[in-house]
Amino acid sequence: MANSLLTIDMITRKSLEILENNLVITRNVNRQYDDSFAVEGAKSGSTLRIRLPDRALVTDGAALQVQDDNEQFTTLTVSTQQHVGINFTSAELTMQLDDFAERVLKPRISQLASTVDANVANTYKQIGNSVGSPGNAPSTALVLLQAQQKLNENAATMSPRYATVNPAANAALVNGLSGFFNPTDVISRQFKNGMMGEQVLGYEEVNMSQSIKVHTCGTRAATGNTTGAAVTAEGATTLTLTVGSGETITVGDVFTIADCFAANPQTRESTGSLFQFVALASSTTTTTATVTVAPIFSAANALCTVVSLPATAKAVIFVGAASGQFAQNMVYHRDAIAFATADLLLPQGVDMASRAVHNGISLRVVRQYDINNDRMPCRVDVLYGFNAIRPQMACRIFG
Repeated sequence: MANSLLTIDMITRKSLEILENNLVITRNVNRQYDDSFAVEGAKSGSTLRIRLPDRALVTDGAALQVQDDNEQFTTLTVSTQQHVGINFTSAELTMQLDDFAERVLKPRISQLASTVDANVANTYKQIGNSVGSPGNAPSTALVLLQAQQKLNENAATMSPRYATVNPAANAALVNGLSGFFNPTDVISRQFKNGMMGEQVLGYEEVNMSQSIKVHTCGTRAATGNTTGAAVTAEGATTLTLTVGSGETITVGDVFTIADCFAANPQTRESTGSLFQFVALASSTTTTTATVTVAPIFSAANALCTVVSLPATAKAVIFVGAASGQFAQNMVYHRDAIAFATADLLLPQGVDMASRAVHNGISLRVVRQYDINNDRMPCRVDVLYGFNAIRPQMACRIFG
């Protein structure tokens, strides 16, 4: 019996399956699909508005103290369109689907998945919670548990939580935990495949990804810095720091301020740990630097992040040496990071075009015919956006 030609819908569904199976970080974050573009197609720059939980103060006594709704919102811009080009012959369309996927689709789609993961991994720059020893790959249960501690202190629910580490951290952790008393099946999987696996130390999964980012610190010194002014307003988004002239603070640099302790968002009491600020914009100093950070609220506010606002002339300590480069392994609750896709327009006047949606990911395949070379140039596109919508529910493990 003659082979049936592969259809564009079959190729699209298989491409989406391969993309989803090759995602690591993105597979375990909050994935949203905006079907409002399902008919006309989305345009780059479309935005989604994401609601965050309401928070209020608990009051004492019999007298009612009414508080206004305090729901917070954040936006996610669907602005990243990426694709891979595939050029196959009409003869290859007579192959079995699995053979076609293995030879033609998988090598290209896996690269697209790695690129998407690498972009989502950039959300580390919005996350202040940090553990580990810069320059040393994490190799003990303690560092994974310390990351869990950060999530617990920020009232993240216990499940689902995930850890994604780079190859060096994966090797160090598997070796470092090999002597622990663990379930036989867990040890067996780690021995056979060299991966940490599932249901480890409270994590749904501990995965390895080659898309983990390396952070390059600014030229600022790690110590010897101070606050240049006190913060006096609730919700302030800038800090004045006194650092060396001409030194730089880069996006993603993490630092603490003496006597500025993190507050548990539920109890508004001190966690016992200094609050870890993260620079959300780069700055170059003269003798002082104005650093953009997430809004700062004291324990007197329903949105509290710290026990008391930072004071002046307090010691500032940065994580990581000046100009150091350190891997940013990530621990995160599913709802810490949002990833959203939308349908791209199905163009007219082409040979074939198709879209498919599964588990919050929309993918488009468009095919044209090249009569001169008897080939089928094809592009596989995904339009997406991402954001750390609740960065306090994630933690960086410096490596």
